[in-house]
Amino acid sequence: MLAPNEIAAGFVSVGIKKTSTPSLKLFLLGIFAGVFIALAGAGSAIASATIPDPSLGRFVNALVFPAGLVMVLLAGSELFTGNSLILISVLEKKVTFAAMLRNWFFVYLGNFIGSMLIALAFVYSHVPDLFGGSLTDTLVACAVNKTSLSLGDAFLRGILCNILVCIAVWVASAETSAHGKIISLFLPIVIFVLCGFEHCVANMFSIPAGLLCVAEYGLNAETLSWGGMFLNNLLPVTLGNILGGCLVSLGYWEVYLHNK
Repeated sequence: MLAPNEIAAGFVSVGIKKTSTPSLKLFLLGIFAGVFIALAGAGSAIASATIPDPSLGRFVNALVFPAGLVMVLLAGSELFTGNSLILISVLEKKVTFAAMLRNWFFVYLGNFIGSMLIALAFVYSHVPDLFGGSLTDTLVACAVNKTSLSLGDAFLRGILCNILVCIAVWVASAETSAHGKIISLFLPIVIFVLCGFEHCVANMFSIPAGLLCVAEYGLNAETLSWGGMFLNNLLPVTLGNILGGCLVSLGYWEVYLHNK
């Protein structure tokens, strides 16, 4: 198991590698990560759809969702939120700010495409028919709730979410074995889901799934719209996720790498 200062040094090399990856490969790896997170979101929604107790339902949801980050890290893919840690390489002057932005752009785009593909396949294969419509209601209610947050709430929940996601990636990096990585990342991700924090890539599945259910099943959700998804949720949540990840990067860089 690596010590924290060794993890920090390792992320400098990781950032160099990620920013030197060709754009097409970043985009394709971003699609994979979007697919993995979306499938985890689908599975967690199914697992909790028929649980009447909201607290218990959220707990079950939280226990399933970490499978997404497990697939991202072990299968090999690029996740926008975790890539906030590239800032460590920028602070060490091993990577340019522009190179980091290039990585973020193509990975974010790939994450969105991958998530949307799963949302489309999920809804139009009529998986939401499960449980006599309970799953459909769950998906729509989740999308409505996320797009009804105030901009401030969405932004702050985005910060808190990506602090935990980046910590999950950080502690998983301390381990060299697959089971060690899975165990390490599990609880930080459980906590972010339990607390209702906002993850932009997860929302790239959950909100479109609700919107598509409304269209496919003729449901009434007047407050739900594609414009609302982008302006009321993805924009503030993405900015919050960036800030949360950058706070982790800046803090650990200052402690373990600056002036060393």
